[in-house]
Amino acid sequence: MKMKYFLIYVFFLLTFVGSWSQSKVITFTIEASQLQTSKKIWMYLPHNYETTKKKYPVVYMHDAQNLFDDKSAFAGEWRIDETLDSLKAEVIIVGIEHGNEKRLEELTPFPNEKYGGGKAAAYLDFIVTTLKPYIDTNYRTKSGKNNTAIAGSSLGGLASYYAILKYPRVFGKAAIFSPSFWYSNAIYTLTENTKKLRTKLYFLCGDSESPTMVDEMNKMIDLINDKRCSCMQLTKKVVIQGGKHNEKLWRNAFGKAYLWLF
Repeated sequence: MKMKYFLIYVFFLLTFVGSWSQSKVITFTIEASQLQTSKKIWMYLPHNYETTKKKYPVVYMHDAQNLFDDKSAFAGEWRIDETLDSLKAEVIIVGIEHGNEKRLEELTPFPNEKYGGGKAAAYLDFIVTTLKPYIDTNYRTKSGKNNTAIAGSSLGGLASYYAILKYPRVFGKAAIFSPSFWYSNAIYTLTENTKKLRTKLYFLCGDSESPTMVDEMNKMIDLINDKRCSCMQLTKKVVIQGGKHNEKLWRNAFGKAYLWLF
């Protein structure tokens, strides 16, 4: 009798898990003429994508190598799929692999005197005019700006912030983790010259990343707050005590950022 109930329990458990944890991560390659290369894309499709006809919001993320798989990650993965599965989130994630030695060029909007770079405009043009139309055509997406977010960390945080300034009609939300605002003061100038800023923004960093990280992020948030009333509740700032500049910080923060944005 005990064995009978045990087998029923196991069957129920497997059925329950299989009924909702049907999310999957797929990959494909797409031409990126703006960058004179091709890009490998990692896509997370939510648990009920195959069983419904729903349309889903989309989050575009940089550094896809680090998002889903320890084997391809530089220093540990973000566990995006596990996090979203645990939340039963109904969202599509589109991760764009960085260009390895060209990563710095792709993710920086303005050149740095020492490190060069400054080709993020071409990278974002690829996302907006090539990748996004492909995703919206081939998958069931909610394509408007209120359902389109962009997210990244470090240089990816810088590129995500630049994206919402350059394409405010495309990206209505952004998760900006440990942004490399130090790279060029031109990003502050661009913010000052932006007349309207209505994007929903989630800023996060740790207080043990660098001596200037918190101050640089606060400086940007102050500029943003000068352009809109705090009553709109469009800006969230999180500073993690003891947080360091690594995947662990960003992995642990992603779930809360997603819930706040959506």
